[in-house]
Amino acid sequence: MIRAGENDRFLLCCIGSRIGALALRDVRETMRPLPVESLAGAPSFVRGLATIRGFPTPVVDVGRLLGPSESSFAPTLSPSLARFVSLELGERTAALAVDAVLGVRSVPSGVLLNIPPLLQEACASVVSVVGSLDARLLLVLEAARLVPQSTWSAMEVPGAAA
Repeated sequence: MIRAGENDRFLLCCIGSRIGALALRDVRETMRPLPVESLAGAPSFVRGLATIRGFPTPVVDVGRLLGPSESSFAPTLSPSLARFVSLELGERTAALAVDAVLGVRSVPSGVLLNIPPLLQEACASVVSVVGSLDARLLLVLEAARLVPQSTWSAMEVPGAAA
């Protein structure tokens, strides 16, 4: 049996009615949402700063980053944010606010090539703002994917999860 490598493992998260896949190598931890202090003048998708492991950490609301969703295959969740996903950005950390964490799955590289980038849903000006705020965060988000319904259905089949 071939063991899955670190580069093909993804943390799947609900973002509104969409499923996002974050490269597991970039994920530090997942947690319940913590209190967030808003930042004056921050873009609308930056919720503010949360203290995570004793350090002020920017929190990005991925739903606001991507904008409204028209897809309806993902589970319907509470409108309140259910999880933070802490990302390792070199020596820094940022947190993504998502609706739910669904688990870790291996995605074969052939399938991965056919999954659209997460930021494909974001408008160009938002991507530009993310890049100007934090180049490493932009790289992590560019590696993330939006999982289409057909791929998600195949991942839910018993034995498809790694």
